[in-house]
Amino acid sequence: MAAPIECRKTQKLLTDVHSGLTSLGSKTYLVRGNYFYYHYICDGHDDRGWGCGYRTLQSLCSWVNLQKQKDKVDQISKGYLLKVPSIPEIQNALVTMRDKPESFVNSKEWIGSFEVCLCLDYFYDVPCKILHINSGKEILSHMEAISNHFKQFGSPIMMGGESDTSSKGILGVCEDPPALLVMDPHYHGPTESIEYLQSKDWIKWRLVEDFKNESFYNMCLPQLKSSELG
Repeated sequence: MAAPIECRKTQKLLTDVHSGLTSLGSKTYLVRGNYFYYHYICDGHDDRGWGCGYRTLQSLCSWVNLQKQKDKVDQISKGYLLKVPSIPEIQNALVTMRDKPESFVNSKEWIGSFEVCLCLDYFYDVPCKILHINSGKEILSHMEAISNHFKQFGSPIMMGGESDTSSKGILGVCEDPPALLVMDPHYHGPTESIEYLQSKDWIKWRLVEDFKNESFYNMCLPQLKSSELG
């Protein structure tokens, strides 16, 4: 288990950026509980071009943190994100776990779903399940498992790919038509409104048929049940 991460103040981050987005159809299941939207350069660390996996991990960490730190809402509302690891802390943790060599620290190497799984367990004692999908066209056959995750746990998912190398957060699923609610961490710029992010498709529903057939996908499903589910 890692040493406690110090509280730090960051650029103002938006919460629950899927709020108000119109559903595509029926049988829709969404993340349950609050989270912060982490994206490129949001803490001053310029990670453009390589940091999307780290930012998606940080968004997942914020959800876990808010589940576990209900008594810290006053500090959170002032911009303090408790126990959300920085990119250097994530890299050092992966070296400590012997998943990466020493040269990984201060590098611009990507991380994927497996590393996200390791870090959620390391920093928070939250186990994860890896869902491997052989190609984009096979996502459809895993929709029941994804829906069950949101119904049983309500936690956000990290999704990484092969030729589709852009890490992304998955905040919900729609069964009809089959689609995933995608949170894209590649945004960089001043803090904008949720409406702005949605209008520019940084947060959007993506039909399953639009994922790449030539890419495999891995999903990291945190096995922590939302307090909203009782």
